[in-house]
Amino acid sequence: MRIAIAQINCTVGDISGNAAKILAATKQAKQAGAELVATPELALCGYPPADLLLREAFCRACQQALMELAGAIHGITVIVGHPHFQDGKLYNAATVIRDGEILHRYHKRILSASPFFNEHYYFDSGTAPCIFELGGITFGIAVCADFWLEGLPDAAAYGNPDILLVLSASAFHIGKQVSRYQISHRIVTRTGIPVIHVNLVGGQDELVFDGASFTMNRQGELTQQAAEFAETIELIEIHDKQPVKTNLPAAQSAIASVYQALCLGVKDYVRKNGFPGIILGLSGGIDSALTLAIAVDALGADSVTTVMMPSQYTADISREDASEMVNLLGAKHYECGIQSLFDHYLTTIESAFGISPDAAASTTMPENLQARIRGTLLMALSNQTGALVLTTGNKSELAVGYCTLYGDMAGGFAVLKDVSKTLVYRLCEYRNRIQRVIPERIIQRAPSAELRADQTDQDSLPPYEILDAIIEAYVEKNCSPAEIIALQYDETTVMKVISLIHKNEYKRRQSPPGIRITRYDFGTAWRYPVTSGYRNLLSPANAR
Repeated sequence: MRIAIAQINCTVGDISGNAAKILAATKQAKQAGAELVATPELALCGYPPADLLLREAFCRACQQALMELAGAIHGITVIVGHPHFQDGKLYNAATVIRDGEILHRYHKRILSASPFFNEHYYFDSGTAPCIFELGGITFGIAVCADFWLEGLPDAAAYGNPDILLVLSASAFHIGKQVSRYQISHRIVTRTGIPVIHVNLVGGQDELVFDGASFTMNRQGELTQQAAEFAETIELIEIHDKQPVKTNLPAAQSAIASVYQALCLGVKDYVRKNGFPGIILGLSGGIDSALTLAIAVDALGADSVTTVMMPSQYTADISREDASEMVNLLGAKHYECGIQSLFDHYLTTIESAFGISPDAAASTTMPENLQARIRGTLLMALSNQTGALVLTTGNKSELAVGYCTLYGDMAGGFAVLKDVSKTLVYRLCEYRNRIQRVIPERIIQRAPSAELRADQTDQDSLPPYEILDAIIEAYVEKNCSPAEIIALQYDETTVMKVISLIHKNEYKRRQSPPGIRITRYDFGTAWRYPVTSGYRNLLSPANAR
């Protein structure tokens, strides 16, 4: 038997478009000789649909589209993921269709409490396994958390099938595919059931689904691996009631996967939301350089506009490096000096409020003012052209508030929101190994916001390798201050960084959405109050 994995890029709410993708994949699989096609979790409505599920009209539209899709399927069996109302309850369902008929329907039994999509809020739990027979083989169905949360104990819980089909919408983060392999191996060796795993691919707001669908035989061996970050119809040969081994592709490096995730996240956010292109402020620094490289790789140079906005503090080499990079990548580029605007603001502030430039210089007001002037110019261009402004700040800066509200945080999408500064450097080096597009001097220079004379980031922050290690331990690994200090980090530095993380929650609440690439990003996965009198978080003697 030949089975097809339809690893497709669905869009939340585009029910007719998703149905058309499923039908096109079905026709392609049928032409290739497949007898069965499996689609990802909730492929018909897109994932995660969130509060769209609370609208009765949305669920009715999904049901109507399913019936129309069923009527168009002949000569092949297809499993479609979709929301389903039955007896006053809403289920995360998978329906088996053949020759215009609905043959079987499975309701997801183990619902995820993930912060990205709390299924318990929307769905009711199914209660029974679902198996069906095709060509002398019995197939069982599991939907994402049914399998990945390992809550179903044995083969009987899946209905004792010959092969288990796992329909997933499993989002990318660093190390996720290794985790999937490990979980699959444990379940397969425990149950003796081969697994065919079909995963969604594509960007949806902060999430990127990496595809990377795979199969595993009853010995727990990986037998087939689909492409990462790409739509594909993967054909699987079944012999002796399990998938046949194929030549597996070489494993991709973690840094390559992160770069591809960022590119796909940008591409789909722009494409699915209908923006004609993007705009970004180019500073000659490493963050905007990486953002530009990702934007051009994702969308093409014709869709990217950059703006250099120098002030009196902008070094000549920053302008030179920015110009060189734009020439290497071919993006449209403008230069607009802000010194006259900056001077006018300072003059107005002095005359209106009596704040002299000398008095202002003792605060961060002049620095923030420059950033806000730049943000205003970028947003004006966005209003005029309809293009999306990409912000260029990274996770390290966002963690400790080394960024300006309504300034460098102004924009519609934050590409590097979950990318630490040290990872920014690694990504730049990776991109240059493919083809040199980022001038070496940008990578080698000490990072600086260039908002005052002779400024470097380390005037205000610990070295980034130390800062990022503390942030990772506290935010991503949930370590207490005492545990981090025990790792031989200076206590004063640790307590300062943790204090800054919590003090700057109000900034992060106002930041644009950005692409998640770690287990704990500052989007949905991090939930702390802005207003809080609880101080034990900052005590090295107390764990979180």
